[in-house]
Amino acid sequence: MNKTTDIKDLTLDELKEKLGSEKETLRKMKFAHQVSSIENPMKIKETRRLIARINTALRQKETQK
Repeated sequence: MNKTTDIKDLTLDELKEKLGSEKETLRKMKFAHQVSSIENPMKIKETRRLIARINTALRQKETQK
């Protein structure tokens, strides 16, 4: 299974909760990267893409109502 199918299987509330936690993770990673270089800066890009996927799935679920 890939990330996209895992995200699409979540409920609306679970998606909102996951979005909040991922945004917080991204904020922390960006801050850590500004203070001192983090070990793997590509994780920031991956997290941004995951947030975009969650937003897409969230909009799809909201329009299906």
